[in-house]
Amino acid sequence: MPSKRIPDEIKNQVEARITAFNREVLQDGNVSYLARYKGAFLYLDRSAYGQVGSICRLQYAGTIDGWEFAIYKYSDGRYDADEWLFPGSEHVDGTIEGAMRAGMAAYPP
Repeated sequence: MPSKRIPDEIKNQVEARITAFNREVLQDGNVSYLARYKGAFLYLDRSAYGQVGSICRLQYAGTIDGWEFAIYKYSDGRYDADEWLFPGSEHVDGTIEGAMRAGMAAYPP
């Protein structure tokens, strides 16, 4: 059963991975991923040229590379774990980096 909260040591690893992805993959000071936490959920938002938008939600399942993914659907304003027909879904692999790559394909900056 997934934890009710993401441990602080996992949050530290998450922040390091997001920082590395922003620096090494995005390579654009105007575009970056941001993390928000609530209970067992990590919300990945992206800031692009001054606008912040929701991208996806990951649920902590007990390991750093085993997150459960849900894409944000702007069409109905909610996260959907059952939606798999979107550009970038092939990148979803349980990792934070895979989720960010999927988000870049689904919602280009």
